[in-house]
Amino acid sequence: MEIHWESELAELLGRLSRSQQELLTLLSSKHDLLTRRDHKGLAELAPKEEALCAELQACHQQRQQLLEQAGLAGLPSDSIQSLSEALPEEGAKKLRLPVEEAVERSRLLRHQSISQWVVVQRTLLHLSHLLEIFATGGQTQPTYREGGVVESSGALIDQAM
Repeated sequence: MEIHWESELAELLGRLSRSQQELLTLLSSKHDLLTRRDHKGLAELAPKEEALCAELQACHQQRQQLLEQAGLAGLPSDSIQSLSEALPEEGAKKLRLPVEEAVERSRLLRHQSISQWVVVQRTLLHLSHLLEIFATGGQTQPTYREGGVVESSGALIDQAM
């Protein structure tokens, strides 16, 4: 079975492009919801996020299959970029821009994902500090002391007893 590399790669890149664009849009919406602290809106995004994740995994599997087939055909099989560059000049030229755009969108997605991860981690750290303040009644315990027994617990603990 002969593979039409240009059309197979173009189909993969088109599918990847649509998924990446949808994910960029979703991440932008998620950023807005995070800044507004809209927990309900964030929860509503979860199914779409999962669907996009599944689609991107399917793109990855399709990529792996194409690269395996390329390796068997004696073509470069380390990346879609090197495979597309190994095609005849006309095909390589047509695929150059879609490959570059996919690489750039991947970079943007990594940046957006890391930025949102940092925001969420800082929020969790802040909430952890608030819980500690509530639990200890705002009194910090010394790190080193004789006996190591705490004379009182936090306001939340005292009220619950």
